[in-house]
Amino acid sequence: MGLGAAAGQGTGVWIYVILFLLGLAVLVPGITQLPPIDRDEARYIQATKQMVETGDYVDIRFQSEPRYKKPIGVYWLQSLTVGVTGQGAEAPIAAYRAVSVVAVSLAVVALYWIGLHLFGHAAGLIAALMLAGMFGAGFEGRLAKTDSVLLLLCIVAQGCLARIYVANREGQQAPGSLAWVFWIAQGAAIMIKGPIAPLLSALTVLFIIIFDRQRGRAWLTDLKPLRGIGVTLLIALPWLILITWKSGGAFWYEAVGRDMLGKVTSGQESHGAPPGYYIITYSLFVWPFGLIAIIGGTHALRRMFTDPRMMVCVAWYLPFWLVFELVPTKLPHYILPSYPAILLLGGWFLGLAASEAPKPLLWQRILHGFTGFGVIVVTIAFASLAVIVPIYIGGSFSFWSIPVVLLSLMACWFGLGFGLELAPVRRVLVATLAATTAFGVGFSVILPQVDEMWLSRQIVERFEAEKSCPDSVLASVTYHEPSLVFLAGTDTVLGGPDSAARHLLDNPQCAMAAVPEEDAPAFLAALSASDARAEGSEPISGFNYSKGHRRSITLYRIVGQ
Repeated sequence: MGLGAAAGQGTGVWIYVILFLLGLAVLVPGITQLPPIDRDEARYIQATKQMVETGDYVDIRFQSEPRYKKPIGVYWLQSLTVGVTGQGAEAPIAAYRAVSVVAVSLAVVALYWIGLHLFGHAAGLIAALMLAGMFGAGFEGRLAKTDSVLLLLCIVAQGCLARIYVANREGQQAPGSLAWVFWIAQGAAIMIKGPIAPLLSALTVLFIIIFDRQRGRAWLTDLKPLRGIGVTLLIALPWLILITWKSGGAFWYEAVGRDMLGKVTSGQESHGAPPGYYIITYSLFVWPFGLIAIIGGTHALRRMFTDPRMMVCVAWYLPFWLVFELVPTKLPHYILPSYPAILLLGGWFLGLAASEAPKPLLWQRILHGFTGFGVIVVTIAFASLAVIVPIYIGGSFSFWSIPVVLLSLMACWFGLGFGLELAPVRRVLVATLAATTAFGVGFSVILPQVDEMWLSRQIVERFEAEKSCPDSVLASVTYHEPSLVFLAGTDTVLGGPDSAARHLLDNPQCAMAAVPEEDAPAFLAALSASDARAEGSEPISGFNYSKGHRRSITLYRIVGQ
């Protein structure tokens, strides 16, 4: 029995298991083959690796530098999965990424659970399938960062909030456990990414208070706020107190003063963008389901004053999106926690009979047309990149590009609502399977095989093959990508030509240096000043995608001593 065929046949535990396994199946391809991604993922996994190496699970460091931009939660989770392998600091990168894979798989299950209670089985299933198949979840779910775990916790917290509110509006009593789960999720989310989940829930509540003319604030007592805040603080405060003591307050200066407030006041780390950024990136991150979701969202706006389910979903999405449009620092994944709300509305709309679907107004037709065009543009971009990246960067055509192109077109076709001969659940399932198979091929076959993209991997493979001593340490000039530190070892020396020369002079028998072509004259001159001579191996050529240009790097060792 297929998942689509089972859509109307009960909602037992088995469907949660199937959705979880589906999440694993669509996310696992690529987590082993894809090298560390610069720069955020590589920084996270290196900091976790150092925790395992040192046994210090309170402080967060990248080499000798403190890394206090985010709390410790995801590092603990990654340390746990690394520990399960029994390989310690030598665990493969898949052990670090397993946390995100499991988190997104559980997020798919959690979204079904919410949809089931708000809109019914079919709508919940459609929303869950769209989350499993959308590009944003497929990309973030393969990276060892905070965003996948945050997504899960936000879905759980917002789901509890939604059920409590809707039950109150309908004159029913929500299960008492929902309030406790809500506050536990808030505490855990603070440990993952600070105030993002509390901000999302606070904006949702504020929106409802302002626009719900019937219930206002009366339902908030069901959240048990005083006791709940105590539970949240009980989860988050112990480590916050420890890191405040250990860092001498530096954690708060870095996490709040520089990271959070820096993003609010200016475009941090070259990620500044004007308002409208998330309108443009919406079709990318929700691909191929952007049109389905936006249709549901626009129709929900027309019903939110009469239907509490629409009210809570709009409140979940709209104010969070508006706030982040106004924040100068922008990246597509920043509003990932809000997308489940609009997926739920897309599932609700697809579940409507044709006679129930309201005729769209002019503004809705314009927005739907713009979004549909965006889906088509993203599809063309994905298909083109599958062909162009191996040719432009790797210098050869990959035959694996052909199925990616075909699957992308198929996902777009069904994601835009064609294939009406299929029931809505089956149609979304086909789009999900097509999209996730395309992602799987791209992440597990095409990208890993483009060696030129992975300079750090090439450098370390050459270093391991040519080093003279088992404990040789590599120095790298100018090329300071964190993936190199993770792959080559925590002791990797990052510096300029002079520091690399000193590194070789201090250990002439074992040390090696990776030197870009443009820095070689200064490096060799520094060695000559100490009457030393270095020999270089065949240059390594590649494309540094973090900076967008090609590099030629040579590994040097001292000779004649």
